[in-house]
Amino acid sequence: MYERCPVCNLRFEREPGYFLGAMYIGYGLALTMIAIFSGALFAVTRLHLRGSIFGGLLLFLPFAPFLTHMARVLWIYLDQSTDPDRS
Repeated sequence: MYERCPVCNLRFEREPGYFLGAMYIGYGLALTMIAIFSGALFAVTRLHLRGSIFGGLLLFLPFAPFLTHMARVLWIYLDQSTDPDRS
């Protein structure tokens, strides 16, 4: 990961552990996505609940790297809207 944005020169990691908050956002997004996939599988295939949840988890796995990136982006937007970096 770059230290600063090549376009706007925003410093990405302001302090050690800066992206810890992004884990909470990523966790919420992951649970939501798994629930949507599991619900869709349950509605379409009428698998048992455990099978639908397991299938939803398997369908989610390819999206995990993208979701991690999006959680960091959302964390930066949230942080910059509440406490902008002036450097």
